[in-house]
Amino acid sequence: MTPAAGSGDRRSGLGFSFLALVGLAALALPRVILHDLHIIDEGDVINWVLALGPFAVWIAAAVVKKVPNAFLTVLVIGVIFGVMLVVTHQLLWDAAFQGDPPALGDSPAALIIPRVAAVFSGMFTSALTGAIAGLVAWGIQAAARRRAV
Repeated sequence: MTPAAGSGDRRSGLGFSFLALVGLAALALPRVILHDLHIIDEGDVINWVLALGPFAVWIAAAVVKKVPNAFLTVLVIGVIFGVMLVVTHQLLWDAAFQGDPPALGDSPAALIIPRVAAVFSGMFTSALTGAIAGLVAWGIQAAARRRAV
């Protein structure tokens, strides 16, 4: 059943509206901000909760909603989060490095190269974690379907 025109329910083939996908991705943003501002540290329990909790929510949302393709849906959430992560890291770059950003020498590009590398690294890592979480969601859905038979 497709939504009526103008109904406001514009779900994509991913099972969620774009706004819902962005909202799910944004759940992972607090850890990025708190970490870049040095409010939480790597070993803190709250860091682990904020790091892993959003992925659990992404998986649960895809499974409970019974999205058509859990892997793809959660992968897309991961990519959207990647954009948020990269933008946040760039905005908080000076705070994250406490005024001593990484540099590769003394040339004008010395400060730019690490920032560009951070963009690719952030996008790759977020897409990879989205793919892994998507595989978990897909596996749970497949197991549930087998159980239902």
